Amino acid sequence: MAAALLDHHASGKVAVRSAGSQPRDHIPRQIVDALAELGVPLTCAYPKPLTDEVVRAADIVVTMGCGDACPVYPGKRYLDWQIDDPVGKPIEEIRPIRDEIDRRVRDLLPELLGEA
Repeated sequence: MAAALLDHHASGKVAVRSAGSQPRDHIPRQIVDALAELGVPLTCAYPKPLTDEVVRAADIVVTMGCGDACPVYPGKRYLDWQIDDPVGKPIEEIRPIRDEIDRRVRDLLPELLGEA
């Protein structure tokens, strides 16, 4: 959700990659629906594994509870957002999670764009 929201709000001005330490084989329909409510389509998105290459290419790495499964490299800035996992939850419980991620993404965006 964070990558989709950042990509949406940045309008192509920030390179965004999404990956997980244990990606599923699909994005749950409730998450797709929750993002669609904000006009954020996930038409081309799919779960991808977190690789060393993804982390090495990043300026800022945002994690959400991956713990020791996430590679750590010196010189990278890491933000660990402690946010509930929306997977398996009904959409009524996903919306507040989505909204919190959206708030954090919007707070981070000016820094990424060099406006902070």
